[in-house]
Amino acid sequence: MRHDIEGMREEQRRIAKRVVIEDRLPKRIKTIGGFDTGYSGGRAKVAGVVLDYKTLEILERKTFETSVRFPYVPTFLTFREGPLLVRVYRKLKTKPDILMFNGQGIAHPLRAGLASHVGVLLGKPSVGVAQKRLIGEYREPRGRDDFKRLIFEGKQVGWVLRSKEGCKPIFVSPGHRVSVQRSLSVCVYCLGGRKLPEPLALAHEFSK
Repeated sequence: MRHDIEGMREEQRRIAKRVVIEDRLPKRIKTIGGFDTGYSGGRAKVAGVVLDYKTLEILERKTFETSVRFPYVPTFLTFREGPLLVRVYRKLKTKPDILMFNGQGIAHPLRAGLASHVGVLLGKPSVGVAQKRLIGEYREPRGRDDFKRLIFEGKQVGWVLRSKEGCKPIFVSPGHRVSVQRSLSVCVYCLGGRKLPEPLALAHEFSK
């Protein structure tokens, strides 16, 4: 299967121009959504979960399964998962105040990772949390809850957070309508003892 790589890059450049890296959130966040996609035997299971932001209790969840139509290509995850995540978001009756995705935000070569891309498409505040680095340099965080800046081309694009003792760090970056600092505070607030923050940990479970 052939894909228009340059065409996809150009779309990412257009998205990057629309990304807003400042806090444009409700004064009081009431709900947060977590989104993830799992794969098995050429099929994808997509999950969206809405949590009460204060208690992190589940308010709603939606899943669906479909065939996989786009391969995994590094830096182009949006073209594989983006349409599926938008679809599961639209199935939710409760639209979360802020969205969290298992992927990069602006910590991406063109500043248009999955969380940024989908955040722009939906016009929603979003945060990206990834388990691997795509770009940037950082100093290794030490113990649990320690974090360091992720720097790319002389600018901070996110954070490297040791979310759980004995685990590799996670990479947190703003997606859209969220500041660099707020992306970290939202992620830390949602930690519940697992490597991934609760919205993503739950979405990951439901996508299996």
